[in-house]
Amino acid sequence: MNTLSLLRSLRWRSLAGIALAALTLAGCSGSGGGGSATAGSSGSSCGSSCGTLMVGVTDAEGDFLNYSVDVQSVTLQRQNGATVELLPATTRIDFAQLTDLSDLLSASTLAGGDFVGGTIRVDYSTAEVFVEVAGQSVKANVVDANGQALGVTDLTVQLSNRNHLVVTPARVSFLTLDFDLAASNSVDTTKSPPVVTARPYIVADVEPAAQRPLRVRGALVSTDAAASAYVVQVRPWFQKDGDHGNATVHTTSTTTFEINGAASVGSAGLTALAALPAGTLTVAFGTLSTADKTFTATTVQAGDSVGGERLDAVQGNVVSRTATQLTIKGAFAARHDHGPGAVRTAVITIGPDTKVLKTGDPTGTFTTDAISVGQGIMAFGTFADPTTSTTAATLDATAGRVRLLPTQVRGVVNSIVAGQLNLNLRAIDRLGVDMFNFAGTGTSTAVDANPADYEVATGTLTLASLSAGESAKVLGFVTPFGAAPPDFDGRTVIDHADIPDLLAIGWGKGTTAPFTTLGNTGIVLDLHNTSIGRHDLIVDLQHQDLLALASSPTIVAGTGSVLFGVAKRGNIELFTSFADLVTAITAHLNAGESAVSLMATGAYDTTTNTLAADHISVFFSSTN
Repeated sequence: MNTLSLLRSLRWRSLAGIALAALTLAGCSGSGGGGSATAGSSGSSCGSSCGTLMVGVTDAEGDFLNYSVDVQSVTLQRQNGATVELLPATTRIDFAQLTDLSDLLSASTLAGGDFVGGTIRVDYSTAEVFVEVAGQSVKANVVDANGQALGVTDLTVQLSNRNHLVVTPARVSFLTLDFDLAASNSVDTTKSPPVVTARPYIVADVEPAAQRPLRVRGALVSTDAAASAYVVQVRPWFQKDGDHGNATVHTTSTTTFEINGAASVGSAGLTALAALPAGTLTVAFGTLSTADKTFTATTVQAGDSVGGERLDAVQGNVVSRTATQLTIKGAFAARHDHGPGAVRTAVITIGPDTKVLKTGDPTGTFTTDAISVGQGIMAFGTFADPTTSTTAATLDATAGRVRLLPTQVRGVVNSIVAGQLNLNLRAIDRLGVDMFNFAGTGTSTAVDANPADYEVATGTLTLASLSAGESAKVLGFVTPFGAAPPDFDGRTVIDHADIPDLLAIGWGKGTTAPFTTLGNTGIVLDLHNTSIGRHDLIVDLQHQDLLALASSPTIVAGTGSVLFGVAKRGNIELFTSFADLVTAITAHLNAGESAVSLMATGAYDTTTNTLAADHISVFFSSTN
């Protein structure tokens, strides 16, 4: 695995200001006793004993431009052994698109009780997995630990005995399923095509350590102008039909709307939404009220402003452009006539009639000059699949539109002055900097954006916590094409303290002696073990070789919210206690099992050579 891929495998924390939301739901069903049941949004078998449960899905970022698989089933198990199915239909999800986003997978009501675990069924038979190789998006083959193609895989998750999921009558609970791509996969880009070895690993977290943006997508059911709210039937990801539960979305006078390409704010937007027929697709992003568990949207999109509703759409980052064409790599396409899918390369044609909109700025007026290299966009128009495996897909947006999306850049700080931050750029959103051609971004060729010294305007944002040589992430928008410097308009700056470090080690086919120390005060890796394959430490976005350290680092528990896991053949045990993790690891080793890999994220202290970890994942395999 190369350094650039490892840099992207960090678990980025989104501070975009949109929190995981709880929703008001209608209807009630579920099982209170033995056997199984399907939870839904209609029917009423539990009456006043009903509780509300939402399931969100997300991903800890891995080495992927696209990672599409089918989630066939999500089943929860009660303490008494009864089960409840929460997913009414197979849902195809590109988990690589969810690294800074949670998507509402289902919204159900069911009888209250204590849930101790569950099973998630994932189908890899038609998986689409793309990785970056030499600045190009390349499709990879996905295999299991034995080199065989993956098919349907069941992942059994046992929740921490200190942190069960409790559904309480008349109250809202939530469960986040984190399909941890970084821990689940290893990538070999030296082979052609690249090979991804997958040991699927999902973290089921009832108390997420970091809130992420939540996307609530669904078909319009009704609007209530008096309550400034509307109800949707949830359809996660890019589902065209189905019933995953009902949800109420509240709006305010500052909620921005984009409906069929027209922007509006507040009550005018809700009025325009109310004029749409029932069944019109909507997408909302918003914030959670911790007091009453209502979801209030900051942004709403509806009608053909939802990708794939009536217009084809392509989402991704512009890697190069000319006067009339935008090139996107590692893109995702939502087509109006069939399902969504990954796109290796897409060329978008724009013209004077292409309408340009900007997220969060409904009253702004923009031309296609606003679209520059690096900018995240969603473009709407007419899509055409590539004619061969080496040609690009196309999208004709000359009579369509382009929406500018908030974009994040990350790198290592070169210098800081009032109002400006210069970065040695490492990545833009999910793409490594090597994928971008910055020609034409500057007012002249002499001032085109230089990724080695990328100029970020920060205005009055506080930069006191930043230091040269440390990592930083900035959320904002790229400067219009041909107008740099500065190269980027920063709206939010995140310093290195909120960008976790990563430690990853692999022991090939496994070892029964992975540690020199294993105790409640810390875990110390045995770096002299001859089975070691992967041995990486990423600190401040910079790669270090574990084997080159003077001594092996000590891994201890972080001081905040933590979640640790041990996995073997699809069985995943989760813990919120470091001592419980150590006990589980000891039990596996005492049973003669071999440790295959360990990945941990947290804060690394160079002085003490210690990683305070908020997440640890350990994989085992039998020696037999």
